[in-house]
Amino acid sequence: MGEDKKTEEVILEAAKTVFIRKGMDGARMQEIADEAGINKALLHYYFRSKQKLFDAVFSMVLRSTFNEMREIFSGEFSVEQAVRKFADSYINTLIQNPYIPEFVIHELNKDVEALQLLVSKNLPDITPFLQVIEKEIAEGKIRKMDPRQLLMNTISLCIFPFVGRPIITTILFEGDSNAFYQTMERRKSDVADFILNSIKK
Repeated sequence: MGEDKKTEEVILEAAKTVFIRKGMDGARMQEIADEAGINKALLHYYFRSKQKLFDAVFSMVLRSTFNEMREIFSGEFSVEQAVRKFADSYINTLIQNPYIPEFVIHELNKDVEALQLLVSKNLPDITPFLQVIEKEIAEGKIRKMDPRQLLMNTISLCIFPFVGRPIITTILFEGDSNAFYQTMERRKSDVADFILNSIKK
């Protein structure tokens, strides 16, 4: 591995750590440089701005997440298997990268087209999974529905606690972040059970 590539990977991992700890707005380039064990000038050599660094980290996480989604939506799994795999994978990604919802909302408010371009480059094809849903509806295994509603409901139940994490942690967990994340671990199966029970005939 080239030295440049290795340094870039160290920076990205350090930035990811700082973004998780401080969020996009709270993170400072000097703190990221310190976390990476390099000087700030070298950090700016690789990434000229915090926004460019954030975009790189987000793209890295997005690629990893969508690679898993690509397998889940491949059409090789039943609806139940896919919903369980999706809830487990998506919530796990958000536990490891809780800044993702903040970034998406920030980018939506700033530049919708840029975000759409970033997502579209990595977007998995969901058509095979939609066909599996239609097939199971036709076979009478699940009730008749718009397959897109099933996907939106599953995604919403996974992501909302992370979007509202500060207020949810304050109201429901008395500010205890550890308790919040422990509940999110359990939520992987809770979301899947809730969705699957709602679509059974």
